[in-house]
Amino acid sequence: MKKTALNLALISSILLGIYSCSPKTEEVVETVVEQPAKFGGLALYTVRDAMGKDPKGTLKAVADAGYAYVEAAGYADGKFYGMEPIAFKNYLDSLGLIAKSTHMGGVTLDNAEEQIAATVAAGIEYFVIPVPPMGMFTFGPDGMGMKGTPAELVEILKTIGAKCSAAGLKMLYHNHDFEFIPMADGTILTDYILENTDPADVNYQMDLFWVTKAGVDPLTYFEKYPGRFKSWHVKDMNDSSQFAPVGTGNIDFKRILAEKSKSGMEYYLVEQDNTFGLDPLEAIKISHAGLEEIGFK
Repeated sequence: MKKTALNLALISSILLGIYSCSPKTEEVVETVVEQPAKFGGLALYTVRDAMGKDPKGTLKAVADAGYAYVEAAGYADGKFYGMEPIAFKNYLDSLGLIAKSTHMGGVTLDNAEEQIAATVAAGIEYFVIPVPPMGMFTFGPDGMGMKGTPAELVEILKTIGAKCSAAGLKMLYHNHDFEFIPMADGTILTDYILENTDPADVNYQMDLFWVTKAGVDPLTYFEKYPGRFKSWHVKDMNDSSQFAPVGTGNIDFKRILAEKSKSGMEYYLVEQDNTFGLDPLEAIKISHAGLEEIGFK
């Protein structure tokens, strides 16, 4: 009996040891982080400082914020943000982003073909001239403006626009406020450009902040020149008439969006030139949420 009891105790001890040394099954809890819906575009000028320091990391942050496409504003020495055109395209592809357009502020009649070729190689559809090119743009205490004549500007736009069309690109001119304010002789530059160019070669990227800043209703221009505003820059305006994240200011974007078809808008981009102390990478998240609330898709 004693031997039997001893054996039973020994077996129990061994079994207890085996059980205690066996790997324990732990409940695995997965944390699912909800990703924002993918839509809309971002003008990379908004995050230009971050793009200058870490373009690849910044582009990933833009994709993670929910944007589907971007507009470049960092072309120099044949490269976009230090990347060869095809490398830039391939990296965007890896993130699920598309480069829809590029601002080419340094374009001239002499370098246009080289810049157009780089834009085509990067898979970009729209070639945008952001200000009067070739030294015509002015900026000073009285704001932005232009030297030279509207006719001179139009000839440049027509020439570059025709080159873009021949290469399969679409050329746009991007406005600020001065193009909607009458010049000394009463000429309104936007009207002059649109009335003296062929829509097959030259159209507009309307910056909704700047046209509002000029005291002009965008819908007036959609009515006057339907189909000419292929792209919009969507940026809001606060009560101090400063840039603000989309949805936090006083521009009635729903009213403007309702006339999308008449305007000719094919794509739009969030842009905020200055975020006034707010991290631009945070500002673009606020704007993306604002886009969704307003009804942009």
